[in-house]
Amino acid sequence: MTTLPRRFRHALDRFNAAHPWDHNAHYHRWIMRQLPGSFRTALDVGSGTGDLARLLATRAAAVDAIDSDPAIVARARELTPLDAPVTFTIADALTGVPAASYDVITCVAALHHLPFTDALAHFRRHLAPGGTLVVVGLWRAQTPGDHLLGAAATLLNAAMGWIKNKGRTASLSASMTAPVRPATMSFPEIVREARRTLPGARLRRRLFWRYTLVWHQD
Repeated sequence: MTTLPRRFRHALDRFNAAHPWDHNAHYHRWIMRQLPGSFRTALDVGSGTGDLARLLATRAAAVDAIDSDPAIVARARELTPLDAPVTFTIADALTGVPAASYDVITCVAALHHLPFTDALAHFRRHLAPGGTLVVVGLWRAQTPGDHLLGAAATLLNAAMGWIKNKGRTASLSASMTAPVRPATMSFPEIVREARRTLPGARLRRRLFWRYTLVWHQD
């Protein structure tokens, strides 16, 4: 199903390519609002170039940031001050978590690369009592409402690109050129499976083809 004329969508695609911006970083400040003012340890899964990990380090005593891409981990290390309490590790999210438990776990635009239910169960095991898990993920459009929201996001995406780049043509940053895998789960499927694994999880469909999940460990 499409909600915008093909020629118009192609024109928007060309415009967006010339005015890119980071959809995931758009939610970083929102993520921080879901977290305590300070905490001891944090894990950022799929950390990319480390923007969120460095934000977490402003509140945490120690942050472990893991990503499976060696090149992007190397770039994250280059961008991070030596005195920042962040350790970047090349690791698989399901087998390479460095510590037994964390007060905070974040996962942005990485969960759809993993077995969904297994990954949530894995995060739950590594979350300390009283800890908080925050996920920003991708969902697959399925219903007419999904496609209408996608059409609105397409238009807003162009406006945000223009504003963030101040009208100038921009180049892609390293965090925006990482491999992208399309989402395979619809939002209702995500809600159903998430609440089976994380009872009481709060999920919300968001703009820019994202959803959010927040869960607190008892």
